[in-house]
Order: sequence, then structure tokens, then C-alpha cells
Amino acid sequence: MNTLNAWHDYFIVVGGGAAALTGLVFVAMSLHLDDIVHHPVHRHRARTILTGLTAVFIRCSLVLMGNQSPQAVAVEIFAVLLIVEVVLYRSTREALTSADSAAMLRSVGSFATLVVEQAGALILFTGAVWGLYVVGLGMMSSFFFMVTGAWLLLVGVESSQPAPQSAPIER
Repeated sequence: MNTLNAWHDYFIVVGGGAAALTGLVFVAMSLHLDDIVHHPVHRHRARTILTGLTAVFIRCSLVLMGNQSPQAVAVEIFAVLLIVEVVLYRSTREALTSADSAAMLRSVGSFATLVVEQAGALILFTGAVWGLYVVGLGMMSSFFFMVTGAWLLLVGVESSQPAPQSAPIER
């Protein structure tokens, strides 16, 4: 139990960061909602980014609940990740017809980070608290895909907008 307590600050920082990023991404996406809703790849990125960030917050919150065994924490992490994997899989299938190979490779990479985290949860379930290092590695790796995905989404939405007309130059 004391070993789990050593991870308290890590999960506070990561959970708080995920919550803040979720809010910022949500607002940014709200500004371009029409474009996101009508484009399958943008919709896929928006769905998976918000799901991923929210799930990080949820996992961190669950880990921080008091008086839990490593097995309870492992089951919670594993269960939330399973839900995220289902969302990612279904979203990827929906976007598959319209997506380019780079978007699909990003989905595979994102899925791989979830599997790494699940492996860490399985290690933790056996009682080896060092499995949290694997969980942390997977969780931090998934941030790479979520943050860069959010950037690519916003750049993609903006690049599909018509260029603003500049005022004519008077002579």
C-alpha cells in the first residue's frame, strides 16, 4: 500500500493536466464544430482525443481513491482502457473509408500505447507495483498522440477553410 502512495503526486499531476487539456481541446473543437461533424477524419480525431484525455483523467481519479489494493487499481485501469479501445476501434472503422494512411497509423500507435498500459495493469495485478512504471509509460506515450492529434485536427480544420479575402490595395 505504501508503494501505491508514492505514486500520488504523479497521478495528481497527470490527471490535472488531462482535465485541463480536455477543457482546452473541447473549447477549440467547439469553435469548429460544423467542420468537425461533417468530416469523417476530423470527427474520428475529435472523438478519440476527447475520449483519450477524459479516460486519462478517469484512470488517475480511480487510482487516487484511498485504501485500494494493487489488484483493485489494476482492474480499474484495465476496465477503463478496454472501453477506450472499443471507442478507438469503432471510430477507426468509421473513419477508415475517408482516412489517409497517416491517420490510420496514428490510430495504431495510439492503440499500442493503450495496450502497453494494459500490460502494466496486468503486471500490477500480480502484485508487482513496478507495473505502474509501465502504466505511466503507456499513459505518457498516449499524450503524444492526443496532443499532436489535437494540433493536426485544428490545422486540418483551418486548412479546409477558405482563405480570408484581403482588402484591396489602393494606389
